[in-house]
Amino acid sequence: MATRDIEKSISELHELLVHKDVSSTELTNAYIDRIHNVDPDLQAYLTVLEDQALAQAAEVDSKIAQGEVLSSLEGIPMAMKDNMCTEGVRTSCASKMLENFIPPYNATVTDRLRAAGTILLGKLNMDEFAMGSSTENSYFAKTRNPWDMEYVPGGSSGGAAVAVAADEAAFALGSDTGGSIRQPAAFCGVVGMKPTYGAVSRYGLIAYASSLDQIGPLTKTVRDNALVMNAIAGYDPRDSTSVPYEKPDYTKFLVNDIKGLKIGIPREYYGEGIDPDVAKGIQSGIRTLIDLGAEVAECSLPHTEYAIPAYYLIATAEASSNLARYDGVRYGYRAEAADVLGMFKTTRAEGFGPEVKRRIMLGTYALSSGYYDAYYLKAQKVRTLIKQDFDQAFEKFDILLSPTAPTPAFKFGEKSANPLAMYLSDITTVPINLAGIPAISIPAGFVKGLPIGMQLMGKAFDEGTLYRAAYTFEQTTNYHTLKPNLSGEVLARGSR
Repeated sequence: MATRDIEKSISELHELLVHKDVSSTELTNAYIDRIHNVDPDLQAYLTVLEDQALAQAAEVDSKIAQGEVLSSLEGIPMAMKDNMCTEGVRTSCASKMLENFIPPYNATVTDRLRAAGTILLGKLNMDEFAMGSSTENSYFAKTRNPWDMEYVPGGSSGGAAVAVAADEAAFALGSDTGGSIRQPAAFCGVVGMKPTYGAVSRYGLIAYASSLDQIGPLTKTVRDNALVMNAIAGYDPRDSTSVPYEKPDYTKFLVNDIKGLKIGIPREYYGEGIDPDVAKGIQSGIRTLIDLGAEVAECSLPHTEYAIPAYYLIATAEASSNLARYDGVRYGYRAEAADVLGMFKTTRAEGFGPEVKRRIMLGTYALSSGYYDAYYLKAQKVRTLIKQDFDQAFEKFDILLSPTAPTPAFKFGEKSANPLAMYLSDITTVPINLAGIPAISIPAGFVKGLPIGMQLMGKAFDEGTLYRAAYTFEQTTNYHTLKPNLSGEVLARGSR
């Protein structure tokens, strides 16, 4: 029955399609029904593509009928954060500025997933221009956490995390500038991978901070995550920051064995601001890994305390530059005014929300004459020191481990009035983006009924080791099998 099938993993859905136990059309209709049933409350989607999705599903069913071999993602319904370009489909960045923007081309990840035969269900809500940690900054709606609707889902890929957690898509793509895949994955109890910078093409991703942004998958299981990475990773000549590397088959690393794996625990990630219950949950996870044969020891990343100020100088400076193009002249929102200068000012005043304006002003100040050396240049030097901290740690350890976020999900409005408190919620994730290394968040328990995540950090282009450790942990625990029923009760997947 397709209604129950939406709770299954990509691997399980693939088997159903191959054995003709369900058609792609039936599966797609089941997800569309689910979206109609629960999304009015959750607000994960900004655009739902029913007709297009069903047409794509019919193509897959035709291939099945003709006996063609299906790829691992063929016929699987998915969704994308609304900052990745989709030809002919609105891509708004959850902003009034791009409310009616329809791209004339696809992002590379869009093309690659289409080539893999996936079914695009729609575009997902986010913090405006990916600026936020709670999805409270969307121009259109606040996305709600399916575990408790009084709580935020995290951000900026909150819609993507909710769509996966609430079975509104088999998987989703998000973007991560300072934790925007991993933090919502932790808050919603799903798996989120931020790949190495340059491993996944950014072509067609609407930029926030170009040296930090990276696209990655949010999924129900580690295996699903590796399957999606197989499809989207790899060199792209259209992206000048894309790295020509030998992409492995990430599923080859899904081995239930971490004996002898050396894991470092950065002491700076367990300091002030970490919820004691979150720390306790992560310590339980560490003991599980030790029991499985991992070798665990404490380590130090001494420049961690400077990560937040360095990140918010670099990210906002790049945002100031990237968002200068939205002036009402070429595309996007245009305000009426008496003259050109008035049109520039009014367009930006009306088209951007308060958080985007705040970051543009911070970045413009950091780049201004007389302050460039004192702020932006110094932040770049600190970035180098942070990267060196990781390089030194990886001389001794295979991976590093920390909480994904210092707290579980927080209530709506709890931090929105205090931007600094909101920024500090990224303390354990932003150093990874500054260093350009990969990290994955996996479900690691619950605090007061809300999910928490464990973050595993790896060497550049060593996503495989992260998948190996995450998969082994997942096979030993049941956190990934638990799901919300949108009324607060915890259910095992498939139990309804």
